[in-house]
Amino acid sequence: MKHLSICKPSASEPSFVSHLPKGSSDPRSGIEFADNKGRSELKEVMDGAINRAIPLTGDDEMFAESALHAAIPAKLFELEELDVLYDEQQRALWTFMNPESRPSFTPSMLHDFENWQDQIESGFGPDKVPLNYLILGSRAKDVFCFGGDLALFQQLIRERDRDGLVSYGHRCCRILERNINTLNMDMLTVGLVQGAALGGGFEALLSFDYIIAERTATFGLPEVMFGLFPGMGAHALLSRKLGSAMADRIIVSNQTYTAEEMYDLGIVHQLAEPGDGINACRDFIKKSQRRHAGLVGSRKAMKISWDLQLDELNRITELWADTALKLRENDLKVMNRLVAAQRRLADHAEAAKVA
Repeated sequence: MKHLSICKPSASEPSFVSHLPKGSSDPRSGIEFADNKGRSELKEVMDGAINRAIPLTGDDEMFAESALHAAIPAKLFELEELDVLYDEQQRALWTFMNPESRPSFTPSMLHDFENWQDQIESGFGPDKVPLNYLILGSRAKDVFCFGGDLALFQQLIRERDRDGLVSYGHRCCRILERNINTLNMDMLTVGLVQGAALGGGFEALLSFDYIIAERTATFGLPEVMFGLFPGMGAHALLSRKLGSAMADRIIVSNQTYTAEEMYDLGIVHQLAEPGDGINACRDFIKKSQRRHAGLVGSRKAMKISWDLQLDELNRITELWADTALKLRENDLKVMNRLVAAQRRLADHAEAAKVA
């Protein structure tokens, strides 16, 4: 059962509205969450920074928190596979993918992202809860996201279900397009990468204004190895960011790129040491606050020059669906081996978490 936990800070410290399973702690950020009476202590905030938070002493104090906290849509904290924290001081909404199975964009994960975007649009912005920064990371060990749901793809391909493939692709494209346009809000979006970003995981990152990656992070588009191509944003976004020739080289190479290589290309905007990604994000926010309006305007101007419309993304994903239906049995076997490898990695990470 998941619940909302509010920790009240001292005057010099940021306050967080957080969401995680009751009585749990986050091993990556070090944030410990309160029980129903709110009596636990917040030991570390955001990847190692010690925070002397004042623990809540009872329900009365919880309900006495500011109207700002009450204005945040409750449904934002009821998502099954997304953990959400709001930093009032930095006006930043931190979200971490916390998949129940393989760290990929399953239908349930897409459903959470759709609701996440809806709740942010309804609860944040002018005359609502202020929001200047939206950060997305992952709690999966050494993985940002493996991308599309390959197990589902195999099923739909074998069933010759073009409508199912197109529907999945259109959902991804709509989420991507809304993120590119920052939900029509004056905020900056940041993708935090602390592991492997492959396929659709890499494509999703391309929709963020800034990408901050730990040096051990990796990036790649493996679709070509099983006869397909990335169908949810890579062509449209990489060609606009790097030009058609370089975009094509990355898409068809089946090469795994390091964070430093992506930084040299301009895809990654800032590098962080291993384990220091969250602190790097906080430092980016701190340094960019005075320039926030200019940075937001600059990103909007760049996107005007892109002239990227949802229809273009959808037409590419429809071509992707048609291509998927042409895959041979050998291609599906390769896809299946990738699914098995991803499942083993997820099981290993879960076992290590339990241990």
